[in-house]
Amino acid sequence: MSDPNTPTDPTNTTDPSNATAPTTVVSAKPVVLAAPGGRGVDLQVRVSAPATGTDLPVVVFSHGFGWSMNGYAPLADHWAAQGFVVVQPTHLDSRTLGIPAEDPRTPRIWRFRVEDITQVLDALDVVAAAVPGLAGRLDRGRIAVAGHSWGAQTVSTLLGARVLDADGVPGEDLSDPRVTAGVLLALTGLGDDLTPFAVEHLPFMRPSFDTMTAPALIVAGDRDQSHLSTRGPDWFTDPYTYSPGPKHLLTLFGAEHSLGGIPGYEVAETTDESPARVALVQKLSTAFLRDALSPGGAGAAEWKTAAAALEGAAEPLGTLRSK
Repeated sequence: MSDPNTPTDPTNTTDPSNATAPTTVVSAKPVVLAAPGGRGVDLQVRVSAPATGTDLPVVVFSHGFGWSMNGYAPLADHWAAQGFVVVQPTHLDSRTLGIPAEDPRTPRIWRFRVEDITQVLDALDVVAAAVPGLAGRLDRGRIAVAGHSWGAQTVSTLLGARVLDADGVPGEDLSDPRVTAGVLLALTGLGDDLTPFAVEHLPFMRPSFDTMTAPALIVAGDRDQSHLSTRGPDWFTDPYTYSPGPKHLLTLFGAEHSLGGIPGYEVAETTDESPARVALVQKLSTAFLRDALSPGGAGAAEWKTAAAALEGAAEPLGTLRSK
């Protein structure tokens, strides 16, 4: 697959921290990883990567409820064109699998999701080998995770977030030392503000962010009103408020849960379509990833420039806070 914005010069992807123009992207799917015990079906993933370059950082992306490895092209294609290897697993809740609510695996789907990400990290050699010419070009020392909605909740656990039990006791530590940073898009807030339905049916939505210590960019929409929460859109800022630094919070003006359309181009779930908002998420997330995965490199200047451009815009699309 070639990115629609193929540039004239793909050579600078050798060091993604210096890559400012997109490059040709190649993609492979499905890459099949054998199912661990209890999952029932093999894990299918999509891999998108720059056609050239070495020492490429990795982003593992977790989709929102019902989606699959085929979604989120505005982010996956963009990141790959900017020098990242993007791996997108299809979780058990995907509509492509059609698992009914009464399936015995349903109560553990949130854990299967986390295990899917871990399995991808365990099998990076297999994943890379599935894309012609990609083997040996990954930088295992630079790995980030990203996710939207339920996907953000999934990958937040690898950054250190914990799930509280009914008594408020933190559950198992599922953080992964291989993961350096994360991009958390429309990540839900504290469990104290769940609706009765969510309390009864979604017990895993009781997070503690106290131990989510890894660097992260958190993106929230100021019109994202969840039917799972008794609070307003500020609920989605909890991951920033209650986690230790270093963290950044990008709050998008006028954005609902799709944040302008990150799940895909002209998809039905997008209620707030805005190419400009999507472009801002692309720009800031790319700059953040370069900075977080290569501290002290050119990404730091790129991040500062992107943040300053948002702050200095005549009609800004959002606000950025950092700690």
